[in-house]
Amino acid sequence: MRTPRRTLAAAVVAAVVLPLSACGASDGSGGSTDASGKVEGDITFQTWNLRANFKPYFDGLVADFEKKYPGTHVRWIDQPAEGYADKISADAAGGTLPDVVNVSPDLVAPLAKAGLALDLDKAAAKYKPEYLDGAWASHRIPGMTGTYAFPWYLNTGPLFYNKSLFREAGLDPEQPPRTYSELFDDALQMARQSKGRVATLANVPTVEDFGRYGAELMNRQGTAFAFNDAKGVELLTKYKELYDAKALDPQALTATPESTGKKFLTGAVAMNPGSALDLDNFRKQAPNLYKNIGITDQITSTGHVNMYVMGVMVNSRTKHTAAAVAFAHYVTDAQNQMSFAKKVAIFPSTAGSLDDPYFAKEDGTDETRVRIAAAKSLKDAVNYTPVLFSDQMKTALRNEVAKALQGKESPKTALDNAVSACDRLLQQQG
Repeated sequence: MRTPRRTLAAAVVAAVVLPLSACGASDGSGGSTDASGKVEGDITFQTWNLRANFKPYFDGLVADFEKKYPGTHVRWIDQPAEGYADKISADAAGGTLPDVVNVSPDLVAPLAKAGLALDLDKAAAKYKPEYLDGAWASHRIPGMTGTYAFPWYLNTGPLFYNKSLFREAGLDPEQPPRTYSELFDDALQMARQSKGRVATLANVPTVEDFGRYGAELMNRQGTAFAFNDAKGVELLTKYKELYDAKALDPQALTATPESTGKKFLTGAVAMNPGSALDLDNFRKQAPNLYKNIGITDQITSTGHVNMYVMGVMVNSRTKHTAAAVAFAHYVTDAQNQMSFAKKVAIFPSTAGSLDDPYFAKEDGTDETRVRIAAAKSLKDAVNYTPVLFSDQMKTALRNEVAKALQGKESPKTALDNAVSACDRLLQQQG
């Protein structure tokens, strides 16, 4: 299992929208929105590349649910990561979509638009208080009312920084930047003090950065993008300043996670996102870095970091709405999410779960250090990536950002062009 699984999930819009747009009414007709009836009947539950590593967990989950509700039978099916979007598309178009489906927000968006995702604000509103507000909101679709999946597990990444590089630049190693304004000031000082030898950042801004900076990403109707507003232009203008001062790594335009990780390892970059696996790597390959490693939250000027979220959707055309809703809730309730989180490096979306000692009490291990840092930031995190933002749109934004940083276009022109390109792609989605 790969978490977060954004790369595959984001591809679903192009793969699913066209078949779905032809497959049915948008009013969700064909099934009942009433989940108050008796929990009984046969339902299917589809997960996304989880059987290989977690079969005992899901076998037990199904068995416990069937024991709790003797009149039910759950058939668990698991699809491989490769082709998951295509499989959902084919099932949706053919009327064979499972009753309960593991989705991400961008996977659920076209299903909701086609009337195939049950609106939980109508069918299961009583469960909403059980979940973190940001997690519940992550499966809402711009331009539509309603929430179309139970939030399941979350992920985020803390930011690592090299305390020795901060110290050498005259910066307080115990007070890393937390807002973009602080980041820009510290990065320029780092570049000046190192004479351009050390960059603070190694990545160009993404749509999540624009969200964390406070730019409006889309209009409320979900019909157009808006990250070319004053805040967006301001952010890209500051990144241009960093790039010119070598406070942003010169290779940032072509950076990969592997290349940025290597630069952080060798001391060419002062800050980089990562995980507990990276900490172990630092300990083995760069003991001096490991001794000077700092862990802090993602940079944000809104007070909210970015979260990645997976969900569990109920097919609006299921013949057993009460059972499907009950099972989707069961999979994502606090007890079962906590149990799952202890088997894999993810975080529960249920309110209060992140206060559990498992996410709050240090035990001296690297894994726990990172887990505690991430859990703390997730309590009021937001899924900034618009659910309608496809991989093609990410590429369009990245290309225009590159032109602005290279001085080929002004930040305003670059973002205007990026928004225009993304709007055209949005219209093609239907």
